[in-house]
Amino acid sequence: MPERNIEFGKYGAHGIKGHEAVARQLDALAGYIATPVTVRRGLQARLHYLTRTAHARDAARTAGLTVTDRTLRAWQVGTRAPSRKNLARVEQAYRIVRRENVARYLTARLNREGRGTRVEVHPVNQSRVDRPRQRAVEFRTMNVRRWDRIVAAWAAGDERELDEAWVDQVVDLGSQWGQYEYVTTIGFAA
Repeated sequence: MPERNIEFGKYGAHGIKGHEAVARQLDALAGYIATPVTVRRGLQARLHYLTRTAHARDAARTAGLTVTDRTLRAWQVGTRAPSRKNLARVEQAYRIVRRENVARYLTARLNREGRGTRVEVHPVNQSRVDRPRQRAVEFRTMNVRRWDRIVAAWAAGDERELDEAWVDQVVDLGSQWGQYEYVTTIGFAA
């Protein structure tokens, strides 16, 4: 695309890709368990979430948690503790399953029956850029009405598709939408 930045940050601007900021906001809306997986309470909560139904167990196995049921029971009871590698697998499986479970709800909530959700786009931080090289980029708002593709890509963990879906929405900002490819933050609430 012609508006894509090739050498972002060359003169000192700093920010993150817009789709990464959207993913962070969707993660915040997903409502993950706050206690870390390294603490017993956090591990127990994640294991309960991943094993409470047959569907949840199947989804956890599909997401990469491939230990036996006997091992899972031992972890839940506390007779055995998972290794760091298995703790990472539990956390990854939990996040994948949680995203899949809340994706349909978030899509409906953000679409709001076609009314959409107002999104605030905060431009990149140019405080380290020399004055002659600074762009006149300002805070912008837009209303995103179709979240289906964005939320589906986020739930699948497909960063490339999420980027393309987000760019399709950001084009609505006008002819200078490329200035908002990188941002400081993106905010929306549903």
